[in-house]
Amino acid sequence: MTGSEKLVLSRGDITEATTDAIVNAANQGLVGGGGVDGAIHRAGGPEIMAECDRIRAEKGGCPTGTAVVTTAGRLRARVVIHTAGPRWKGGAKGEAEDLASCYRACMELAREGGHRSVAFPSISTGIYGYPVEEAAEIALSTVAGHLERHPDAFDEARFVLFSEADLEVYKRALDRLKEGSPDSA
Repeated sequence: MTGSEKLVLSRGDITEATTDAIVNAANQGLVGGGGVDGAIHRAGGPEIMAECDRIRAEKGGCPTGTAVVTTAGRLRARVVIHTAGPRWKGGAKGEAEDLASCYRACMELAREGGHRSVAFPSISTGIYGYPVEEAAEIALSTVAGHLERHPDAFDEARFVLFSEADLEVYKRALDRLKEGSPDSA
């Protein structure tokens, strides 16, 4: 079984995900914000921000490409994994590696925590301006690679896309990933 077989794409609101862990597209300061970050904090309640405050006091925040874990508060998930994605600066400033690092760090924290299912938004493609087409390729290939390296650790990695347009981009990227898989020959 390839890692891409455990990838699931859906359109919806990530705050309603029933996976063990959900990923928050946070900022480096873990201070809350708009988009996915704001939605998760609003739906999850003040417990999430209280833990972000503690992490910020202990570690200074969440540098780009890293991730931290908090409670999920009132969300259905057990935990929220916060990651700070890169801002798009044209593609020649290490953005691709930073974005891949976000997904790797999240998958590693989920695996270490025994969380068998994880839901991701499209990290960095909102206000941070990362082109969705490029982000989808990086996201799906990075997560599929982690699933292949740890086949018994996960049941599912779900990408919850807010718009139909983003979902279509991710579907095409997943089709290309599956076409390139050694098991598809």
